[in-house]
Amino acid sequence: MDTQEAVAFRISQLCKEKGFSIHGIAIYAAVPPATIRDILVGKTKNPGVTTIKKLCDGLGITLGEFFSTPEFDNLEQEIR
Repeated sequence: MDTQEAVAFRISQLCKEKGFSIHGIAIYAAVPPATIRDILVGKTKNPGVTTIKKLCDGLGITLGEFFSTPEFDNLEQEIR
């Protein structure tokens, strides 16, 4: 799993846990549904921290909680 996949997986996981659809989280996070969809399908390879922060705010979690998962802990270093 790469970083983009980990971000998409985490967003999907959190939406499922909190009972949000793409449109539901878009409303709470003030992020366009197309932006969220692009992240989830891999069209957006590197979503900005501001976008992720807005999603976290909409989901009622911190950035730390977003990234504190085994998926992110196990990412290989991308800079070599």
